[in-house]
Amino acid sequence: MEPANTLIDDASRQWRAFAAMFVSVFVGGLVLIYGFIVLMDPYGINPYSLPIRRAIVSISQRYMYPQLIRSHRFDSFVVGTSTSRLLDPRILNQMFHARFVNLGMDSMTAWEQSAVMDYFVRKVGAPKVVLVGLDGVWCDADAVRHRITFRGFPSWLYEDTPARAFAYLLNYGTLEIAGRLVGYQLGLYPERVRNDGFEVFVPPDNTYDPERARRNIGHRPSPVDRRESAPPQFSFPALPWLDAALSKMPNSIKILTYMPVHVAAQPAPGTRQEQAEIECKRQIAAIAANRHAIVVDWRIASSITEDDGNYWDALHYRLPLAQRIARETAQAALNGAPSHDGAYQIVVRAAGDVP
Repeated sequence: MEPANTLIDDASRQWRAFAAMFVSVFVGGLVLIYGFIVLMDPYGINPYSLPIRRAIVSISQRYMYPQLIRSHRFDSFVVGTSTSRLLDPRILNQMFHARFVNLGMDSMTAWEQSAVMDYFVRKVGAPKVVLVGLDGVWCDADAVRHRITFRGFPSWLYEDTPARAFAYLLNYGTLEIAGRLVGYQLGLYPERVRNDGFEVFVPPDNTYDPERARRNIGHRPSPVDRRESAPPQFSFPALPWLDAALSKMPNSIKILTYMPVHVAAQPAPGTRQEQAEIECKRQIAAIAANRHAIVVDWRIASSITEDDGNYWDALHYRLPLAQRIARETAQAALNGAPSHDGAYQIVVRAAGDVP
């Protein structure tokens, strides 16, 4: 019978060997996974990655779109929330003889938009044309507190050098995207977003259901007769970010375009919300005039925004209308062409005057 201390020593040696093997396998596995991610390079940050086409195979726009900027394939861009995502770069390319990328993102905050604009200027230079799709985020009184959404914002992907980004690659989300890239190369996984950032994210137009759309749109609030002894004071902390972004594009064609949300999503007449929007629009017009930008306002009551048949819900219009918006906004910017049916107003013209 072996002494007890000998049995304890044997057990201890076995546990040490098991622990060493476990750590080796664990660390080795992490190294292999990390090496796979770095070689596949789903975010386009590694100059020594595999020479493959990196299609956009994820809907994580905040993570995927910086590589479109770094590709240097584009000299112009669209930025905004989901209300701007249906503006087709191919239409804008024809109108402006430019190379557009659509960098609009779902629920994109004003701060995120300013960060993307700044990144484009730093990496590519001042754009030939920039089209900012304006909506309520620029007039948000809590814009400083609402800098990012629950989706997060990977600031490490928007830095001038990619060195710090390598520290953020080892995670399940990045591994999944790298795996999707493999699937794409093998023809097993589709491209999620066109290589210029454009995606038809609404349902196919031939599936449009007017009754369902009407329910999604809802009703416009009734006007309010509000008489105040003194005009209210409003604060729009995001507007200095817009001004700063435009100041870095002195020779660019700068177009600020209010997107045509349904009247149900616009403030009811007489409300404090309407007063705030009027004042915010006034301040944006002043910024645009100072920065020689053009302001085209589709966010008004019109035959377009009052027609339920143009919308999937109160914010998102149908694809044919998106194509019209792209064409006519370009014509307004290039030629000062007025709307034939009052669907938009040119608030500030190219020369910087406010009509």
